[in-house]
Amino acid sequence: MNHRRFARTAGWLALPCLLAAGLLAWYVSREPASPFTVQDGPDNALVSRGEYVARLSDCVACHSLPGQAPFAGGLAMATPLGAIHATNITPDREHGIGAYSLADFDRALRQGVAPGGRRLYPAMPYPSYAKLSDDDVRALYAFFMKGVQPAAQANLPSGIPWPLNLRWPIALWNGLFAPATPYAQQPGQDAQWNRGAYIVQGPGHCGSCHTPRGLAFNEKALDDSGAPFLAGALLDGWYAPSLRQDHNTGLGRWSEPDIVQFLKTGRNPHAVVYGSMTEAFNNSTQFMSDDDLAAIARYLKSLPGDPQRDGAPWQYQTTSMPMDAPGAHTYATRCASCHGPDGKGQAPWMPALAGATSMLAREDASAINITLNGSQRVVAAGVPDAYRMPAFRTQLSDQEIAAVLSFARAAWGNHGGAVPPGAVAKLREHTDPASSSPIILHMR
Repeated sequence: MNHRRFARTAGWLALPCLLAAGLLAWYVSREPASPFTVQDGPDNALVSRGEYVARLSDCVACHSLPGQAPFAGGLAMATPLGAIHATNITPDREHGIGAYSLADFDRALRQGVAPGGRRLYPAMPYPSYAKLSDDDVRALYAFFMKGVQPAAQANLPSGIPWPLNLRWPIALWNGLFAPATPYAQQPGQDAQWNRGAYIVQGPGHCGSCHTPRGLAFNEKALDDSGAPFLAGALLDGWYAPSLRQDHNTGLGRWSEPDIVQFLKTGRNPHAVVYGSMTEAFNNSTQFMSDDDLAAIARYLKSLPGDPQRDGAPWQYQTTSMPMDAPGAHTYATRCASCHGPDGKGQAPWMPALAGATSMLAREDASAINITLNGSQRVVAAGVPDAYRMPAFRTQLSDQEIAAVLSFARAAWGNHGGAVPPGAVAKLREHTDPASSSPIILHMR
């Protein structure tokens, strides 16, 4: 009797379990709907528009490598689970996206789902690209199909081991953290503000680097409705600073023309592009129209800072340089010729360290990284810069780098805090010197 009752109970329990398993299997393998059901032939104007959207979206940053065909993929990206590689997005039908329909392209771009329901890793910034308009998606597709040369380069497998490389859980991640609705105009704002918000939140995917992430590696906010949006984040050995109106670690001391100048020329009175931002400048922001740059600046200047997070506003203080102070002699002999004994630099070519974000932020990764590995070459309007931060990896020990950075982060009113030698050793092990040959993409 008890056996029969157990069998009936087990049967009743198995039914909802099977239904739940079937529902889950459908959910994680389904191809989401796309608004594109008709595929028109692209004209030259649409291809040209798509090239500009590709510049806005900085597609080359991940999908191209020096010396290889544009957009042929191969870039290794580290994740906590293992390395993954950017894929070939040329119109090659075997290795690239040449067989994609417009709807296939849309699903991959804005929802992270490749044909057949295969989920893309969110290293592809589809949570941001979800905000792209239908018109920009259509133009981008036209460019990749007609404006890019196919490259028969096979995609590289990921280094994530089984079973961690199973992708179906990404569908659940998407349901929690990846909205799938295009940008909606904010009626309380004018056209310039809305254009800037669209670029920053959508194709520019600025939050991918500048917004802190949660335990599930999700961006804590995808737009200005959340206070963490663009509040600064540590990523891949660099600290991407706040893009909000934070006085110390953000854009609080920058004017709108300062922001435009930085994005257009790679430098302004406050800073010079370096780290991951160099690639974004070299292949994306300098190609944006003046109107779009002004719109970005207008939007960013509207984002309030957080004085409690940012700390007391920095003010310049004169600092004497006793040669027996730890790090002072190294600064005087290795750094002062460019950044000045007073820390004020030689703008706009050599940035000040007095009041620099890297000297004020609690995160010391950027200061360590650029001191160890130097800066990548900045190429503005086709002209390589003549002044690069040299790499001190082979010239200074961990202790010496820690000492000179601790000195600079405490001088001239800076209050970033001391740098421990162990932090230098860790980044020395996990980073490489900056390349003197940056990826510069000449599309057409």
